[in-house]
Amino acid sequence: MIVFDLKCPNNHVFEAWFKNSAAFEKQRKDGLIVCPVCGNSRIEKALSPVKFKKSHGGKGDGVLSQEAMAEVVSTFYRKMMDSSEDVGEKFASEALKMHYGVSKPRSIRGVATKEEEDMLMEEGVDFFRIPVASKKGDKSN
Repeated sequence: MIVFDLKCPNNHVFEAWFKNSAAFEKQRKDGLIVCPVCGNSRIEKALSPVKFKKSHGGKGDGVLSQEAMAEVVSTFYRKMMDSSEDVGEKFASEALKMHYGVSKPRSIRGVATKEEEDMLMEEGVDFFRIPVASKKGDKSN
């Protein structure tokens, strides 16, 4: 069994248990998963809170300090940036091309409008949003 944090387009977050990831995908595609708050069946996985266990020799309760968590996040972003292609505003079209076999699958990142995200969800394209911190001095975010 596996538990996923899920959310609907109205940002209601809830959790549900599934036999495996494939069972979740089938139930989602068939519209069998609905938000318990609003009844919407357009459900996607939400990012789950993370707790890291320190090594057996470590001290403390297993919760990372703010500095250590910042390093984990920084490492994640660096690896994501190094291992994916930035397709910018063409994210939705590139994701669809890969989904339908028009182009070779690869790791991509970019931006999409809410409407494009909705369309990708309706087409069954797997993707997830990664928040990007604004740069110092950048007031646009």
